[in-house]
Amino acid sequence: MPIYEYECRTCGNDFEKLLLSAEREEEVTCPCCGGKDVRRRISCASTLSGGGRGLCDGSGGSRFS
Repeated sequence: MPIYEYECRTCGNDFEKLLLSAEREEEVTCPCCGGKDVRRRISCASTLSGGGRGLCDGSGGSRFS
């Protein structure tokens, strides 16, 4: 059951959502405004297998931006 990051295109809210196996991504709504116009964001991994750092630089941003 993965946790996905979303951005609401209606109000700009960023939020995370745990999708249970019975839920479909089309059913995700913004917890702030209830809008259904949301898009999944590319998440920044916190760790990789082997104990290395992920793509984050630790400040919440990507090393590649």
